[in-house]
Amino acid sequence: MSDNALPRKSSNGISRRGFLGRTGSIIGAVALAGHVTPAQAASPSASIADGARVPALVIGTGYGGSVAALRLAQAGVDVQMIEMGMSWDTPGSDGKIFPKVTSPDYRSFWLRTRTKAPLSNFLGFPIDKDVPKYTGILDAEDFAGITVYQGRGVGGGSLVNGGMAVTPKRANFAAVLPSVDAEEMYATYYPRANAGLGVGMIDPAWFDTADCYQFSRVGRKHAQRSGFAWTFVPDVYDWDYMKAEAAGTVTKSALAGEILYGNNAGKKSLVQTYLARARATGRVTISALHKVTSVSPAAGGGYTVAIDQINTTGDTVTTKTVTADRVFFAAGSVGTSKLLVKLKATGALPNLNGEVGKGWGENGNVMCGRANHLWDPTGKLQSTIPCSGIDNWDAGGAFAEVAPLPTGIETYASFYLSITKNPNRAEFTWNAATGAAELNWQTAWKQPSISMAKTIFDKINSKEGTIYRTDLFGGNKIWNDTLTYHPLGGAVLNRATDNYGRLHGYTGLYVIDGALIPGNASVNPFVTITALAERNIEKIIATDL
Repeated sequence: MSDNALPRKSSNGISRRGFLGRTGSIIGAVALAGHVTPAQAASPSASIADGARVPALVIGTGYGGSVAALRLAQAGVDVQMIEMGMSWDTPGSDGKIFPKVTSPDYRSFWLRTRTKAPLSNFLGFPIDKDVPKYTGILDAEDFAGITVYQGRGVGGGSLVNGGMAVTPKRANFAAVLPSVDAEEMYATYYPRANAGLGVGMIDPAWFDTADCYQFSRVGRKHAQRSGFAWTFVPDVYDWDYMKAEAAGTVTKSALAGEILYGNNAGKKSLVQTYLARARATGRVTISALHKVTSVSPAAGGGYTVAIDQINTTGDTVTTKTVTADRVFFAAGSVGTSKLLVKLKATGALPNLNGEVGKGWGENGNVMCGRANHLWDPTGKLQSTIPCSGIDNWDAGGAFAEVAPLPTGIETYASFYLSITKNPNRAEFTWNAATGAAELNWQTAWKQPSISMAKTIFDKINSKEGTIYRTDLFGGNKIWNDTLTYHPLGGAVLNRATDNYGRLHGYTGLYVIDGALIPGNASVNPFVTITALAERNIEKIIATDL
């Protein structure tokens, strides 16, 4: 895509579009002032060669895949990682690699021609906009009844999440992964994951005075006045950097509205943690803009892997066939599940068992906003990094992240992303007629999540004399019940695989990502995905290599 293909837009004064732009609404009514050059997708290392033979091939560079690559390399195994998205390492002409949430452009969405923000409206006005088709950083993948938001690029979901690094309560763990030894996880693998991810906690004293967390302090006040437990939540953001942002001594990142479409400084994504350590071994190579299309047993042992190399408009520019002694599926819950059901149905891996594709859930995600009184302003300046939550899990089945609404204006609004104990599970199946994997999720299955979230927010509204916002999701909706940020399941541990992620029916094939977790982690899931991957790869290295 040429520079000239990017749109040039200017402000419309105080027309509707201009007004929305000036509010800086959370996902992007701001018109682009000029344009920037697309970041180059080239990785520092050469991409995999057609006909190559590799000891270990990892499909995906998210949490599970990054853990596997690092530990395999440390054990002396050469690893090739295949990543469908770009290597986000080159700034555009604006000097930034990633755009703000208030200014989505071609870098923001994966192969869409129009943005699809989780908040589709602001003050009742729609805010999505046309953008050039590009291999952007956030995939809003549409299925029947739900849109699944996923990170695209080297680092996977760590590029686009809020970094909330939560270890589940020990009491809840058996419901998450019943076949896993909780003692081992909490004594060894959760600590290892938290250390590897660089997890830290906000300074409570600084929190109490920082302008950028006024929204979170209002959330605390309302929660506690209604009798709910409120808690700080760990994060992978560099909190010293955050303090420096607030002091004006470094370039602002979280305080400049950067998160949903990447964060240019401060947040420790996998690129700065596990992947950096993996690359430092000299044994790990990453091929960006490569998509695995098939895995099948090779005649001489190992597996034949077919790969499409794509360009930044999603077109296949070449196809490659390589052989891998072992293959680790780490394309995320959706990517791994779609690929496995395809491979089983099309006969590439016919011996996969009937559990493949099953047990998928959306971690009970549901969003809502509340309209506060004028004496409860939430602040013009809001950090994009959430740091607290409201816990009603035991009594009501819900935990609510007190989320930012970084519009740049005072909104008097509190915004929340809830995780709930939603029992509903969906299944991926292969549609031979369309040549695509389908998910049978139904929007009505979100009703338990809404009911559970209401145990928190109905009570707060009653206590505070406030109401729900109806201007954020279109059609006067209160709840965004058509999305998830936390897809889980589809190749569930000890069902589709053995108790360490080995796929049944095939020696040397493994699942090592969120597809192993059956639908709900009770918290933001990436620490659990990381810890489980640490557990599983340790066993695999000890017994299989």
